[in-house]
Amino acid sequence: MGVFATSCSNDDNEGETIVPIQGKYNLRQTGIINPINGQEELVDAPQNQAGCPGDYLELKLSSTAVMGDYAGTDCALTETTGTYVRSHNDLTITVGNVSSTSDIMNLTNKELKIKNKTTGVITVYSR
Repeated sequence: MGVFATSCSNDDNEGETIVPIQGKYNLRQTGIINPINGQEELVDAPQNQAGCPGDYLELKLSSTAVMGDYAGTDCALTETTGTYVRSHNDLTITVGNVSSTSDIMNLTNKELKIKNKTTGVITVYSR
């Protein structure tokens, strides 16, 4: 009986991160890539209401996506639940009948940066 050794290669996953995507992410910045100079232009997320906790995105192991939005004078929390699917460096979030697919630009233990494939809007979250 022969013993064969095999090695795993990252060739199939070129450019793909191996950090798990599950976790709770706090909305930090949004922006675009400037079409003239190709540079990212990010600003503090205007969705985060002053005086309230920051909005968030939570991706659970069960493929459930929870979006938290704090609003109003009392910083009332509204949670919207949907599902998510990660395929290589694509993240698709579906709420009701509406799906949105984004490129995962960066995924580390501290940050998730995605770019919406339709609108080009970049969203940066921190863990």
